Amino acid sequence: MKILIAEDDEHTREALRELLSLEGFEVLTASDGLQAMDVFRAMKPDFVCLDVMMPGQNGYEVCKQIRRLDEQVPLLFLTAKAEEVDAVLGLELGADDYMTKPFGVKEIIARIRAITRRTAGRSANQDSDADAFMMDDLRIVPSELRAYRGTVNMHLSPRDLKVLKLLYEKRGKVVDRNQLADEVWDMEYYPESRALDQHISQLRKRIEIDPTSPRIIRTVHGAGYRFE
Repeated sequence: MKILIAEDDEHTREALRELLSLEGFEVLTASDGLQAMDVFRAMKPDFVCLDVMMPGQNGYEVCKQIRRLDEQVPLLFLTAKAEEVDAVLGLELGADDYMTKPFGVKEIIARIRAITRRTAGRSANQDSDADAFMMDDLRIVPSELRAYRGTVNMHLSPRDLKVLKLLYEKRGKVVDRNQLADEVWDMEYYPESRALDQHISQLRKRIEIDPTSPRIIRTVHGAGYRFE
């Protein structure tokens, strides 16, 4: 999922870029309102975070322009504490929510996911089931960043989704660590790194009925992982 961060404060902008990139999102950035609109038109992001007070054009003006181009894209305002009341205007202009600075790491990730879930079905052309797929008894819905087992649902990060989708598309075949690193982490795989295996281990704990005897993400010792 591509997220546009429009924020004139370089420290805040880069911190958000790094944080969301680590969560597996593709992050686009803009330092002012005019640049934000250029990036939006060129890259068509799936989610927009807008600072209210920006040079060139403020967040309200950018919001209005975005809504003229796209009525469906989720949009979150980022405001300073003193601007909190004014954020109501942003909601009236078409924003989905707002957050006041400073905010915690877990808080903004949770808010982005909540807005994404809440807005997933509002487009007449968007069917949340259209891209769903099954892995064993687990139903994965990419557009919601969630997986379902019966009445239980589990949150997925964009990186979780990439891992599962790759294994699903290569069903029955071994996906080695180099391929996972290239396609999921977008980087060269270093054999001594344990980041990939640790991520798989944590994902198993959430999606497998018995993580010690996995049925979805199986280890092929010395080779990689496989979904049967």
